[in-house]
Amino acid sequence: QDLVYQSIEKISSQNIYIYYEHQSIPAENKRELITSFTITLMKSSSKCISLLVGLMAVDAFQPSSCTRSMDRSSTTGKSTATTGMALLSNVTSDDAEKVQKRRKRDKIMAFLRNKGAVGRNQDFSTAMGVDEGPVGKNKSAVRKIEKTAAAYKWCTDTGIIDDCSEPFPTTPSGSEWTGFTDQVMGGVSIGKLERQTIDGRECNVMLGKVSLFNNGGFIQMAQELTTNSAVSMTVDASAYDGIELDVYYRGEEEAEKFNVHLRTPACIRKFSSFRNTFEVKAGEWQTVRLPFDEFVGHGPGVVDTQINTAELKRIGIVAIGKAMEVNFGVAKVALFKNE
Repeated sequence: QDLVYQSIEKISSQNIYIYYEHQSIPAENKRELITSFTITLMKSSSKCISLLVGLMAVDAFQPSSCTRSMDRSSTTGKSTATTGMALLSNVTSDDAEKVQKRRKRDKIMAFLRNKGAVGRNQDFSTAMGVDEGPVGKNKSAVRKIEKTAAAYKWCTDTGIIDDCSEPFPTTPSGSEWTGFTDQVMGGVSIGKLERQTIDGRECNVMLGKVSLFNNGGFIQMAQELTTNSAVSMTVDASAYDGIELDVYYRGEEEAEKFNVHLRTPACIRKFSSFRNTFEVKAGEWQTVRLPFDEFVGHGPGVVDTQINTAELKRIGIVAIGKAMEVNFGVAKVALFKNE
């Protein structure tokens, strides 16, 4: 509603008069109508806007610039409309006005994207960061809640970090996969993440090209492990023995190597992490187990130290250190216990 009010207030200042028809509309359709109404405003020409808006109650939509005339039927008890068309008279449109209107439209679209009403496709082709995360910010573990917070479970309770059971890029713990490349360091590697089905299995796929040019050399998919950063920035995985992945590699090589990187509070620099390298064959689903005691500290704060699994912050799956085409599917990331 706030967006509708703002939109009408701006457009009314340009002598565009908007009328609407009041009808009985189910409450669950109200938000859809408001969104549709706003998008119609953005798509309309600069010379004429014709709108017919239905809302359940007059109080839900009362911009001061709208004129309404209501006639209540004594026999049906329902409101009927006596107003109809939207009129515009003698509106001039020079180049400056067109630019101003386009900027306003862009702002509205940006607002809708931020609220998730439009532009829900996830594309990380231009995402940038060092190999352990974005530069200059600490990404929240939960960017967008699709259901109640109680519905998400801590990965240390379930043993599941991700099994592709939630809409991409969300995980069962409520965090989200994010893609990073080496471009902020001057590299030219490119990459993106998307959901695919490979041999009948839903999986998150890391696609791209790793280049060693200009001291670059990686692309990565990563996520924070905490379900609620307000409760704890880390998870206690000390009851488990390592990380298990179900992966699928597609490429020209018969086999390829990838990394798993884990971060804890001891990783004091952006490029510090505990790392483990594994190799997978091309063209088949494989399960890989990486024991925690085989992860090696890399970077300030963690060199020659044992990983503290009671304080895990972040996990990343990385194609690094070699020029390569990357087409790597991940159907499951979990914590495992030795039997």
